[in-house]
Amino acid sequence: MAAIMITRLDRYLLVAILRGVGLVAAVLLTLGGSFLFMEQQDDIGVGQYTTGDALLFVLLNLPQQVWELLPISALIGALLGLGTLARGSELNVMRASGLSIWRIARGVSIAGLALVAAGFFFSEIVAPPAAQVARQLKTFAKFQNVNFGGSQEAWARDGNLVITIERQLGKSQFGGMMVFELNDDHSLRAIGRAITARADASGRWLLEPYVESRFDTDRVHSAQTANRQIDSKIGAEFLGIAAAEPTQLPTATLWRVISHLETNGLDAHESRYVMWSRIARIVAAFFAVMLAFPFVFGSLRSSGTGSWVATGLGLGLLFFMMQNLLESSVRVFGSDPLLFAWIPTALMAIVGFTLIARVR
Repeated sequence: MAAIMITRLDRYLLVAILRGVGLVAAVLLTLGGSFLFMEQQDDIGVGQYTTGDALLFVLLNLPQQVWELLPISALIGALLGLGTLARGSELNVMRASGLSIWRIARGVSIAGLALVAAGFFFSEIVAPPAAQVARQLKTFAKFQNVNFGGSQEAWARDGNLVITIERQLGKSQFGGMMVFELNDDHSLRAIGRAITARADASGRWLLEPYVESRFDTDRVHSAQTANRQIDSKIGAEFLGIAAAEPTQLPTATLWRVISHLETNGLDAHESRYVMWSRIARIVAAFFAVMLAFPFVFGSLRSSGTGSWVATGLGLGLLFFMMQNLLESSVRVFGSDPLLFAWIPTALMAIVGFTLIARVR
């Protein structure tokens, strides 16, 4: 039982690492929020969208950035926290008192597990509803004739055409679209539904497969076709603001989307990659902390803060570049989403534990 107890040493390492991670996360969120606010400048003044709305939009999107930036925050923060202990010779004192490298690493791993728990909290509980509220507020401010029904649906009207979609599956692909056609007297002419809808730059929508019920004076005609094209001023960019993107859906919801796509014989590679990539990225926070640990016993032991930040930033950028490269491979070549999503995290784990094993 004593072997799994959190000791004073574990708590000391935990606080040192979390303090460093908190400082780095605050800096990265400030930078990320500033860039996001600058992106809103073109939208300020459109409709009722004001500077205050843009600031609120940025604040509501910060929880999303917390878990997206978690691996690099964990890596740089752990380097700073452990580096401070190394410069004060505290880690050497721990080793001189008889503690092994792996015993000290156990305390470091507790901090990694705490960061993983925080990452899942933000990605599953805090970020999805906050991001959705941000999109809704922005849509209401910028556009008219928009209403929301349910937790994931967005409604929009273009003349006698009313469109509602349940979720966004990609940049220009949506799921669960319903089309309501109205007569000039606002009576209902037809109702149609498609499992997926793809939009092109001209505003033309391709709906697949399409089921429609058309209302005459005394009867209802039902028909099902493989696809249908409709022209509308409502484009993918507009609906993308109102609908939840895969990266902003809770994992449970994303899993249901994947099951729905696969059940209907549709491509779920991108959504599956998004799900596994999210899980792998959050778990990567643990291995990022473990990767930082052996560096404080190497050539960077007596280095200054700048060296720690540069090292962590370089490793973090390498991690993100690899993630983006593998994401492109999944989209272009249809590679295995599960395998490719976990490659960066697996490499980080292998390198980290290999370096720990080589510490003397």
